[in-house]
Amino acid sequence: MNRMMMPVLVLGGTFAAFTAFAQEPAPGRYAMQKTDSGIARLDTQTGEVSLCQEKDGDIVCRMAADERTAFELELDLLTKRVETLEKAVGDGQTSLKPRLPSKEEIDQTMSVMERMMRSFMGIVKDLESEEKPPSNKTEDAPQKT
Repeated sequence: MNRMMMPVLVLGGTFAAFTAFAQEPAPGRYAMQKTDSGIARLDTQTGEVSLCQEKDGDIVCRMAADERTAFELELDLLTKRVETLEKAVGDGQTSLKPRLPSKEEIDQTMSVMERMMRSFMGIVKDLESEEKPPSNKTEDAPQKT
């Protein structure tokens, strides 16, 4: 029986080793490419491209020009939103004040609740009438012997 298992184990081990060598290493977060002016770094998770150069023994990376422009536009937009919100709060124009319902909304709500309560009470009355024995039949007194 041992002789029959040996070829199976050898084939299985060979297959496992072959698949391990066939796998390519997983890519890292950054992909680097040498350029004339330094190194271009691509962040594979966000898609951000940075240009890196060596200056005074340090590597300095800066965003690409088109991404920098988009970043600055988004920053300006957010700054304007914050200023608008701060002005609204300063003027007392907050939307956090509770709005009371109108008379029509109250009447509509009460009408719905009244219908629900009437339906519920009707169900309760039906259940009570099913549980009570008929009133014209008297119960027999227990026999004393």
